[in-house]
Amino acid sequence: MTDKNVERASRIETATLSDALDKLGIAGQCLGIKPLNQNFRLAGRAFTLAYAPTGPGGTVGDFIDDVPEGAVVAIDNGGRPDATVWGDIMTLYAHKKGIGGTVIDGACRDTHLALELGYPLYSRSYSMRTGKDRVQLEAVQCVANIGDARVRPGDILRGDSDGVIAIPQDREDEVLAVAEALDAAEARIRDAILSGMRLEDARKQQGYHQLQTPDPKA
Repeated sequence: MTDKNVERASRIETATLSDALDKLGIAGQCLGIKPLNQNFRLAGRAFTLAYAPTGPGGTVGDFIDDVPEGAVVAIDNGGRPDATVWGDIMTLYAHKKGIGGTVIDGACRDTHLALELGYPLYSRSYSMRTGKDRVQLEAVQCVANIGDARVRPGDILRGDSDGVIAIPQDREDEVLAVAEALDAAEARIRDAILSGMRLEDARKQQGYHQLQTPDPKA
């Protein structure tokens, strides 16, 4: 069954979605989270996890069998650069299962396979140092902190070459409607300058500098 709002989000760039979030006063930009490859794209519902830096090891990745096809794995590892929580076995399994991608506030490793398979992997960093015996899986389908954004299970995650946006599930219709309107306004500006209009005039015509200005009613 097609998820219409995920499909809508997949057609909009993160820059435009970011402007829509700003306009509505929603902090959904996952700052500092970048794709391994500029060609990576993802859009799907968040399956969220949190890791803790202490306690018994042996639980890294003990959730992957429960992730639905098309979902995007969102891992909160506190931004740690010294304990990776995603590697080649996870990438291989996720790709085989049809998972929509992985977003990590922390580090991944074995990046070569994600690049080879074209599996959308976004993270704060990458390293070779394992998280096994250094972190433990603390919570599944919880509120996760991803690049300063609060991501809840079922929120839409959209990633492209600029990074990742989190769209709260309870406001996704509103966010997407605003983003689509902004996208249309920017398309009109591009069409105008291609037809010979001065950029200044085209922007003024569409109210460009106020497109993302917060709505006082938001």
